[in-house]
Amino acid sequence: MSALPAAVITVSDRSAQGLREDASGPLVVTALREAGFACADPVVVADGADSVETALRDALGRGARLVVTTGGTGLSPRDQTPEGTARVIDRVIPGVGEELRRRGALASPRALLTRGLAGVVDPEGAFVVNLPGSTGGVADGMPLVVALAGHVLDQLSGGDHA
Repeated sequence: MSALPAAVITVSDRSAQGLREDASGPLVVTALREAGFACADPVVVADGADSVETALRDALGRGARLVVTTGGTGLSPRDQTPEGTARVIDRVIPGVGEELRRRGALASPRALLTRGLAGVVDPEGAFVVNLPGSTGGVADGMPLVVALAGHVLDQLSGGDHA
């Protein structure tokens, strides 16, 4: 069986403008590749709900079954990744976002301020997860994403609850 296609979207005004190197996106890509997903290098987009929505729809249109975003989940005025994601996902999976925040809070209480979503897109059968933009947030969150992704995608393809 061939590797399932995944995509990574880094959401950052500064990285999109070339003012800061994207440190988090490559960590997500590495984790996904090590887990057996077919994943291109990260796509970097500016903050804002519209750019996130467009990038997600582009990734899904290219066939991604798993899309992980990093960045734009905080409280600053341009942190609108959850708002853009909400326009694309059909069903929210609240427990994933809750667990990502819980795991992050073990390292820093500020992780509770992240607003990332996780959910599925129908009929594409895709799993979308928002991670914080920090490398620590990615390191805390990717083990959970990798642990759940195969089962989520199997379920979306009609698999049994084995």
